[in-house]
Amino acid sequence: MEENKKHLEDLTHIRSMMERSSRFLSLSGLSGVFAGIYAIIGAAIVYFDINVGYAEYIRNTAGGGEDQNKKLVFLVSVALLVLVASLVTGYLFTSRKAKKQGLKVWDKSARHMMLNLFVPLIAGGALCVIMMAHGLLGMVAPLTLIFYGLGLYSSSKYSFIELKYLGISEILLGLISAYFYGKGLLFWTIGFGVMHIFYGALMYFKYEKPAKG
Repeated sequence: MEENKKHLEDLTHIRSMMERSSRFLSLSGLSGVFAGIYAIIGAAIVYFDINVGYAEYIRNTAGGGEDQNKKLVFLVSVALLVLVASLVTGYLFTSRKAKKQGLKVWDKSARHMMLNLFVPLIAGGALCVIMMAHGLLGMVAPLTLIFYGLGLYSSSKYSFIELKYLGISEILLGLISAYFYGKGLLFWTIGFGVMHIFYGALMYFKYEKPAKG
């Protein structure tokens, strides 16, 4: 009986080691929560700066002009600030979690995850630039949601399963946003703000909080 119990413990340990070596498990749920908060703050800044309905702003921007170009630069700047803040915060929380677990932040599984995440993101970013160059600003929010969702779905096999479901949610939101043209800011806020907070909190309480108890 004792021998069987020892074998089961050994198998569990081996399985845990294999999972750690093939999956990036240091990703912190808190990084998702803060990324969502940053996204909501960024969306609020954009909304109040535009000071008109987003659909109306899309129509006005399509005509070009110096003022519209300034607004476009402002939108891109806010989006970049949200991205940088999210990446920095994510790295800090992930590093702290990895240190507690005795794991490396940048290992083979992390590299695979980042590669699968950023290939769709770079392709989607390039397509968004092309859309903006043609005055199709209303397609930027749907495209960012869709390509971000594809990146999450692809990279989830190297990390937590929740990323897969978050990716599917982002893709669906992007498609809905494309249908409701001109409502992109609303769906962008839901996708990058609310959904990040929801899944980040879910991952935190599922994988991190119990370990502290």
